[in-house]
Amino acid sequence: MASDRKPQAANSIPIRFVDDSEFDDDDENEMDALEPDPTEDIDEQQGSSESRSVDAGGPELAELVALRAELKRLQSALAESQDAVARRQADFENYRKRVERERAETYNRMLGELVQKLLPVVDNLGRALDAERSLEASESKEFRHFLSGVELIAKQLNEVLESFGVAPIAAVGERFDPHIHEAVVTEPSDEHEPDTVVEELVRGYRIGDRLLRPAMVKVSSQKSGG
Repeated sequence: MASDRKPQAANSIPIRFVDDSEFDDDDENEMDALEPDPTEDIDEQQGSSESRSVDAGGPELAELVALRAELKRLQSALAESQDAVARRQADFENYRKRVERERAETYNRMLGELVQKLLPVVDNLGRALDAERSLEASESKEFRHFLSGVELIAKQLNEVLESFGVAPIAAVGERFDPHIHEAVVTEPSDEHEPDTVVEELVRGYRIGDRLLRPAMVKVSSQKSGG
């Protein structure tokens, strides 16, 4: 009986038992491969947003550049305008000063010419008063009143000349100055230093720094020895 039995071919499926740890690792790897990566989605979103911002910033950037160029042009134009205004103001100030100077020179010239014509009248009036004062004691009371009136007129005339800046030139006792004195006579003297004005013959006048007429004077000189 035993020899009649033949070995039968194995028709069964082999079964292999797997540990839980191996099953878990394989399943997790397969699940990870199937599930999408969230970081990739974030990178894609950021890239798309950056591309959209670049595309959207194109006209804004161009407008900003244009505005900056326009601002630079306006600043340059403003600087040029300010420089032109400053030059115009300087030119006007120079013109105003020149006009004022010319006006002052014209005024002083005309006033000097007028005073020069009045000086002979002042001289003659002064000489007449000097001559009449020497006879005043022998004249009548009415004549003395008349002489007082003429003296008052001469005083008023001199005050008018002074109001215009006309001043007499100092002469007697001063050292002779050829710029303001004209020596008509020289006189040897022991009482005065040489080149000292001892007498005023004709009064000189000036207006401001301008000489209207030099004073005609007598000048002392040193006496010769012996």
